[in-house]
Amino acid sequence: MKENYYACEHFSPSLYIKLAQAGFISTTATLANNKSYLLPELQFEYAVLYFENLHISKKIKKLLKKNTYLFVKNKDINQIIEKINQFHKDSWINEDYKNMLLDIFSNKHENFELLTFELYDSKNDTLIAGEIGYKVGKVYTSLSGFSSRDKKYNNYGKLQLVLLGQLLEKENYEFWNLGHACLQYKLDLGSIILKRDDFLNQWLKFTKKD
Repeated sequence: MKENYYACEHFSPSLYIKLAQAGFISTTATLANNKSYLLPELQFEYAVLYFENLHISKKIKKLLKKNTYLFVKNKDINQIIEKINQFHKDSWINEDYKNMLLDIFSNKHENFELLTFELYDSKNDTLIAGEIGYKVGKVYTSLSGFSSRDKKYNNYGKLQLVLLGQLLEKENYEFWNLGHACLQYKLDLGSIILKRDDFLNQWLKFTKKD
């Protein structure tokens, strides 16, 4: 309970899933030997959204009414990963991690499902925003995402988050784990911050096999 980061030489789908089921969020790191490692983290605190706290701003309410978008699940994982890596200059989804995700995505697993959520412009099928994450039990965990920097799509990244929150509530998830609590947009969305002990109590309660 005193440490948060660990490192593993192997990008093993089965290990990744076991770590995720235990509450770890795994990214990657390249260490001094220039070798890529899986980097599981059991965070000291987590941003958690209970759906009754979901905040929808006036700007997002206007976009919801426009209905010029298409929000879908699991349509194109390759394009999602490509867009994430383009959006984040320091993206941790390297080739080893990507190959592991694609392996996981193409197979069924007990009490674990890798998911993508995508927001398209319904007029031209442009992918505007999206993210990748996973379901364990009745909890969804976000890994990484992106949104278009085109001015005409201002706030569509926030729209994607609101649509995802509404979908998760509709599908009877207990809460949404947004990971690190240091980013303001997560708090703006309605998240609260849980310390590790409190988070793990909630996590273990709701991630058991259905």
